[in-house]
Amino acid sequence: MMTRHDPTPDSIISEPLVLDGSTVSLEEVLAVAEGRRRVALSTATAFRERIAKGNAFLERLLEEDGVVYGVTTGYGDSCNRAVPAADLEQLPRQLYTFHGCGLGEALSVEAARAVIMVRLVSLCRGVSGVSVELLERLVWLLEHDVIPVIPEEGSVGASGDLTPLSYLAAVLCGERDVLHGGQRRSTAEVFAEHGLVPYRLKPKEGLALMNGTAVMTALGVFAFARTAYLAQLTTRITALSVHALDGNPYHFDAQLFAAKPHPGQNKVAERLRDDLHAPDTPRNSPRLQDRYSTRCAPHVIGVVEDALPWWRQFLENELNSANDNPLIDAEYGKVMHGGHFYGGHVAFVMDSLKQACANLADLLDRQLAQLVDTRFNHGLPSNLSGASAERASLNHGYKAVQIGASAWTAEALKLTMPASVFSRSTECHNQDKVSMGTIAARDALRVLTLVEQVAAATLHAVCQAVELRGQLDGAAPLPKRLAAFLEACRRVFPALGEDRALEHELRTLCGRIRQRHWSLYDA
Repeated sequence: MMTRHDPTPDSIISEPLVLDGSTVSLEEVLAVAEGRRRVALSTATAFRERIAKGNAFLERLLEEDGVVYGVTTGYGDSCNRAVPAADLEQLPRQLYTFHGCGLGEALSVEAARAVIMVRLVSLCRGVSGVSVELLERLVWLLEHDVIPVIPEEGSVGASGDLTPLSYLAAVLCGERDVLHGGQRRSTAEVFAEHGLVPYRLKPKEGLALMNGTAVMTALGVFAFARTAYLAQLTTRITALSVHALDGNPYHFDAQLFAAKPHPGQNKVAERLRDDLHAPDTPRNSPRLQDRYSTRCAPHVIGVVEDALPWWRQFLENELNSANDNPLIDAEYGKVMHGGHFYGGHVAFVMDSLKQACANLADLLDRQLAQLVDTRFNHGLPSNLSGASAERASLNHGYKAVQIGASAWTAEALKLTMPASVFSRSTECHNQDKVSMGTIAARDALRVLTLVEQVAAATLHAVCQAVELRGQLDGAAPLPKRLAAFLEACRRVFPALGEDRALEHELRTLCGRIRQRHWSLYDA
């Protein structure tokens, strides 16, 4: 699903992230997932006592009442089925065993790390009835980079991510497979090498591990980071496109945008003004109105920028929530049955995010279409070919790249159908309304991959276009910030003279974009 992000020395955070039930940010989860930061469980007495208190209350409740959902009963629609006392220790294993039916590709090692991390953050809230020992085992997996192989398909997003999370529970108990040292291996074999005895789940711990939104939220963390970067990169590519097309840099005037005060939209316009070094609009511009794909770029990219804060709010609230069922309130002495495993907020973020991001692809695709077409590119060579006049008839420049970008854009737009509206009644109609949050998150990541491909294609072409513009008589000099960015890009890929196959360069560019390679704008 996602390519590996190899941390550079200057990206590694030396201080471990200490988990004590306090709020954790999306960026902190991302740093752990990408291998840039270690995790440690708090040694504070108050934190450990809070965790232990919940588990102790659950044990006491079992002795006094004898019946607790998912501890002494079957699961879901089977909640009225009592489990004999002699079988209670086996019940958690049964839960992860019958859920071992995931299909599809496995999550990347980064995504699976994020799943462990997100589940840890939730369980550290102290209301899930788990033990400190379970939390320590989860930290051990991250510390030793023993990462469960988790199939990405099989969750309807309520009761949480049961099937994919069953693979985490099974690995803790020494079963199924893990990724370790770059290889897929038997969990039992890896545990034996480390001298680790498989964990035995306590009464509610199987349910606490599996009955939550960790997979969809973990994928949402990556989607958010990739989207935030794409919004900035699309802005920078737009600035280059305006210059390459000899466009009107004053479409982004500060007073003009003050008349429509969406904050994110205004932020994009400000960035374009700075990139193009166009602080003040003259009395009447020599170029009146450019086409919408450049003129209205702040209005397209600005939707993403304005949505980022509430997408963050939804995702960070979910990340820092207790989202299994039932919850254990040791302080007030009660078991609370509810539906916090429902991933509706994540689903809504992912569905709206993929729609907004597909529009970024459409914007860039339209800019690329202008750049290669002599009817619209104001004097640039056809298809931005850099071949000599003698070789012009043989060379076709970015013709095929533009076709590819159009294909990727069309696919991205096609995938914007909301997943959350496809709720299905499942599990004997107990789960009769579900979120589809994990499918929405997977869809969003696929759309983002396509948008990154369009961005890579347009970036490659617009660098060529800017240099070709500079060779024309009377061309304006490239503004300083854009010149520095062009120089940085040229360290990754060269200009296109004679036609060459660009697949490798485009794949490299996609990887750099996904890794947030260039520092673009201050926050």
